[in-house]
Formats: sequence, structure tokens, C-alpha cells
Amino acid sequence: MISSIAFIIVAVLGIGLFVWQIRKIARNINMGRDKEISGDVSKRINTLLLVAFGQQKMFKRPLPAVLHLFVYVGFLVINVELIEILIDGTFGTHRVLGFLGPVYSVLMAINEILGLLVIIACVIFLARRNITKVPRLTRGPEMRAWPQMDANVILITEIVLMLALFAFNIADQKLSQLNGVQLAGAFPVTSGLVNLFGSDVQTLKIIAATGWWVHIIGILAFMNYLPSSKHFHIIMSFPNVYYSKLEPKGQFSNVESITHEIKAMLDPSYVVPPAPEGADPQKFGAKDVEDLTWKQLMDSYTCTECGRCTSVCPANITGKLLSPRKIVMDTRDRMEEKGESPLIFAPAHYKEESERVKVTEERTLLRGYVTPEELWACTTCNACVESCPVNINQLSTIMDLRRYLVLEESAAPAALNAMFNNIENNGAPWAFSPSDRFNWADDLFMATKN
Repeated sequence: MISSIAFIIVAVLGIGLFVWQIRKIARNINMGRDKEISGDVSKRINTLLLVAFGQQKMFKRPLPAVLHLFVYVGFLVINVELIEILIDGTFGTHRVLGFLGPVYSVLMAINEILGLLVIIACVIFLARRNITKVPRLTRGPEMRAWPQMDANVILITEIVLMLALFAFNIADQKLSQLNGVQLAGAFPVTSGLVNLFGSDVQTLKIIAATGWWVHIIGILAFMNYLPSSKHFHIIMSFPNVYYSKLEPKGQFSNVESITHEIKAMLDPSYVVPPAPEGADPQKFGAKDVEDLTWKQLMDSYTCTECGRCTSVCPANITGKLLSPRKIVMDTRDRMEEKGESPLIFAPAHYKEESERVKVTEERTLLRGYVTPEELWACTTCNACVESCPVNINQLSTIMDLRRYLVLEESAAPAALNAMFNNIENNGAPWAFSPSDRFNWADDLFMATKN
């Protein structure tokens, strides 16, 4: 009874804290502008199944894709056992789903095999980050101490959770043998290790209880750590992929007010719709996170910080400052800075920046985090968008920040300003009068005639 009460208190606190953090993240995302996202629902579901559930984009790099698949499938399947743990902890039962018989045996066997594969995958991932130091995982100004530590914390936590589960299974099997009882389930990984902890009943009970409690408390702690971590993508990737852009990647959005002005210029009978009463004048582009859409802010919470976008960016490859991953991470950092309340496990720089901003001049996403030099390095090739395994649209944020520079501040580079003037005056990017546009043809004709 005492154990059940303790479990219920721990579970309620853990789940309640997680819900509180999710509500805080929802408020942050809703800080962005409204954006209506429509499109073919069946196509969205198909994209969700292929990209989010099927990990389609991950398999462009086979080795990390297979390792990630082990962890991903393990995360999904082991949640079945979590249901059993919640029931057992609440009602004081023991392996309550054992009545499923052969089905239960298959589930337990799959859980153990996947648990072992998760440990192997996490060890390899730790080696890739800390020993071989894969460049896209470690390089870049955005990959400071917190992102590096965050990845290691998650990988080590996953290993500890699996080892705790194995310790519980080993001790539980041995106790059943000593009591002459057939334990429900099949355990292909730990069945050969039943003698690992000896035969002392009291010791085995302590090990089994410790493994069980460490596993469930670890899961609740892991769950509450996720909102502060890049691994929050295991939750956010599904809605983010569902609402991802269905139009061609090269199709840019238009500013509604400018569209109306152009239509009125081309058609004098066109009536510009009046702005909603009391609405603030529309800002061109984005200066800060509230100028971005809720979908762009959701993108930043979905980022896995895997660096695939930056590793294929032609600007970054040629040594320019632009890193699409940094743009997304900067957006998330600024959003957290402006949020109403800190995350439970918020990294130090969030809190330090929040305190600094209170006593100094307010800074914004543009220039405060992202510099114009980074933005103008972008070639708009969409390589970053194509490579992202969770369908983040880095380019949309870059373009909105550039729009603000051009339309609000007239801060485009000199070469672009010259092009804009030529288009306005000559109807073309070149500094030639429209009447001289076909002089080359006359010159060619005369050269041919002679």
C-alpha cells in the first residue's frame, strides 16, 4: 500500500510537471503570428507516415539511420511495458499483463532485444560525438557546451534506463526460480544472466525494487528533461511534419499588403480590402520571434541539432558565416528568452540572457542573435530544407528576416540596391534603358552583314 501511494505521488508529480512545461511551450509557440495551413489532408498524413514514422529522410545516411531506428523503435515499443509498470505501481500488482500469455512473451522478448540494441546504438552515438567527433555534430559556434552536454546526458540516461530494466528482469527471474514459480514472459537477453546477482532472496528483492524504481523514476525525469532538450523532437516531429510545407520548395510566400498594391497598380478597378478595425499596421518581414509564424516557432522546438542542414549548405561549406542550424537554434533561444517562465532544466545561457535583457536595452532576434551577414550569405537553394529529417523550413525564417532588412530598413547590400533601382527604372536588373535592350541584336546583324 505504501509503495503504491508513493508511486502515485511520484507519477502525478512527474506527469503534472511535464504538462506544465508543455503548456509553457505552447504559449511560446503561440507568440508567433497566426498562419492558416491548409492542403490535402491525405497528402499530409502520407508525409507524416513516411517522414515522421517511417524515418524516410534519415536513410540518406545509412549507418546513423539504422542506429537511430533502434533507439526510435525501442522508444515506441518499450512504452508498452511502461503501461504495465504504471498499472503495477498504482495497484500493487506484478506483471499484470502476463495474462496475455504468448503475446506477452513476444512483447517482453522484443523489449529485451530492443533494449540491448538501444544500449549498443547509444554507445556508438557517444563514441561518434566524443571520440571520432563527427564534424556536423561538434563544429559551429552554435554547438557550445550546452548542446554537447545535452546530447551526452540523453544518451547516458537511455543506457541507464535500459540497464535498470535488465537488472529488474534478472532479479525477478531469479526470485521466481527460487520460489518455484514460472515467470510470465520471455527474456532472451537476461535469461542467461539469472545468477549474476547470486541467490540471496533479500538482496534480489532490493535489486529488483531498485531496478524497477530507477526505471520508472528515470522515465519520468527523462520526460521532464525533454522540453529543455533537443530530444524534444521525439514529440514535436509528428505535428511539425504534418504541418510541413506541401507546395514546391522554391515557392515563396507573398506579403499580402504588397500583393494588393500591385493588383491595384495593374488594375485601377481593383478594390484593396480594408484592414481589420483596430489592427496594427502590418510589418514587412520579421525582426523578432513574434513577427514569425507559429509554424516557424514550432520548427525551432523540433530541431534535432543534427547538423544535416548546415553540412549541405553551400554557403557554410565555402566558409561563410551562415549556418541554418544556428538560425533555428537562435530562434528557439530568443523565444525562450522572451517566454513567460523558464524551463525546468533550462541551460544557464537562457537565464543569464533573460536577466541581462531586464536591465539593458531590449535586443531582438535580428542583429541580437542573427547578423545580416549570415542572412545575405544564403543562396536560397533549399538544400537545408531538403536535408532536414523532420521537415523544418529554415529558409522561410531566413527570408522573413531578410524581408525586414529590405522593406523596413532599406538595408540591402549595395549590389542588391543597385539591382532594385535598375528594375524600378529600367524594368530589368541591368543598367540599360529598355529602348537599348535589343542593341546587341543590331550589332550582331551588322557584324553578320559585314
